Amino acid sequence: MTQQIEIDALVVGAGIAGILCTYRLSRAQMTIQCIDAAGDVGGTWYWNRYPGAMSDTESYLYRYSWDKEDLQTYPWNRHYLYQPEILDYLRHMVAKHDLRKYMQFNTEMTSATWDEHSNRWVISCQLETSSGEAKKVTYRARYLLTCLGLLSRPKYPDIPGLKSYGKELIHSSKWSEEINLDGKMVGIIGNGSTGIQVMAAIAPKVAQLVSFQRHPQYSVPSGQGVIPEDYREKINADYERIWHQVRASSIAFGVPEATCKTMEASPEERQQRFQQAWDLGNGFRFMFSTFGDLTTDQEANEEACKFLRAKIQDIVKNPHKAKALTPRDLYARRPLCDTNYYNIFNQENVDIVDLRERPIESIVPEGIKLVDGQVFPLDVLILATGFDAVEGNYLRVSIRGREGKSIERHWEGGPTAYAAVACAGFPNMFMVSGPQGAFANFPITIESEVEFIMECILHSERAAGSHVIEVSAEAECDWNLLCEALVQDSLFRSTASWEFGSNIEGRKSSTKFYFGGLGEYRKWTQKEVQDGFPSFRVV
Repeated sequence: MTQQIEIDALVVGAGIAGILCTYRLSRAQMTIQCIDAAGDVGGTWYWNRYPGAMSDTESYLYRYSWDKEDLQTYPWNRHYLYQPEILDYLRHMVAKHDLRKYMQFNTEMTSATWDEHSNRWVISCQLETSSGEAKKVTYRARYLLTCLGLLSRPKYPDIPGLKSYGKELIHSSKWSEEINLDGKMVGIIGNGSTGIQVMAAIAPKVAQLVSFQRHPQYSVPSGQGVIPEDYREKINADYERIWHQVRASSIAFGVPEATCKTMEASPEERQQRFQQAWDLGNGFRFMFSTFGDLTTDQEANEEACKFLRAKIQDIVKNPHKAKALTPRDLYARRPLCDTNYYNIFNQENVDIVDLRERPIESIVPEGIKLVDGQVFPLDVLILATGFDAVEGNYLRVSIRGREGKSIERHWEGGPTAYAAVACAGFPNMFMVSGPQGAFANFPITIESEVEFIMECILHSERAAGSHVIEVSAEAECDWNLLCEALVQDSLFRSTASWEFGSNIEGRKSSTKFYFGGLGEYRKWTQKEVQDGFPSFRVV
């Protein structure tokens, strides 16, 4: 018999967003439950345990801003946090604020349906018990908060013979700590953020590493390293100003955001600015702190490309490898940073196959076969092929709102959500990191979205009636039009990337982010609250 549980709110996901939602709802004296398919908290940092997994946000910002005491005392000693450190931090926050009592793990949402008679979400879940048995649980919740993650549904390449591979095959997001790569022949498909981190980490230990690369990427040094002794003291003393600046900024990475134009600078000044950003490290610093028009002016962007291409040619000594690693398109994707990525290609045991010139024909039992007939024998094949981003995790679950309308049907023309959190026809359902959220630092964007969601819920709770809140179709449409307008003059549109869904075969490209900046997003949502929620209807 299926167990039924009545609650005020169900939070789906126990990553950074789910933990924050659980904290805020519990402090609002609501009866809540947080579920996650994983075995513990962490979200993306629970699943992504691949070698070299590291945040590209500096350590002093990759944390919750609301625990002032913890900001001052929780230890960190490097500029960037690695996956185990982030997971430890999230577990620490859950323990410190006694949130685990609200959480149920190994529990996956299979469907969610709005019941118009009772004004409840009926959420069907499957719980895997400690004995390995599957148990069905149904939650009836007044509010449904989905924290499914931007990058959490793995994307697998459509390559003939993939299932025929006879050795060890693993997607980077399904990494097992039992995998031993020492002395192995390793191939990797994918060279985005994950791919370059994996390659830099495993190159010293494998017998042979071959990168099968279709689209070379621009990357800059991360600037990773141990912080000086007085660095933490300066950060602690300046946290109030830091958070104020970050929340008001566009990208929220704590770096200066330049306004000067590239072509108004002399060639020498351009070189100096690019070199300074390269030396300091961080992809967002390079893209946004050097000049203010790299993402909007093609001529300016080409200047950055020239600098980065020259760096690749200078670092990578083998001309064949350097050519394969050099991008031909614009510097117009979410910027990457790395730890000695290009340098590893100077090692004898690291090679690259340019799939633009020699495509893969198929995966064979012993390895990878190219169209020219060459077979690369492999002991391990790593798929760093990314994710079905933003809407992927929503489309694999049956979510139905008013009159049984599915979220899939609602998003037929591309995923949309007012301020990234609400869809018309799906009352009392709020998404964190939903479609068309700010293109900015994820943890701080998450905090901003949760702040707005809580204002919406509390507004509904204060109102007389059934406490049902729903965004209007007009507001959702207007937000989508705004997102479309903001990206029209952006060079991000010129490159195929996951930010627009171009990495998913057969899917229509759409605007999945709000490119107006986090500061403007926060102004928009604050005005919505101050004006009495004109975009919503409360009954």
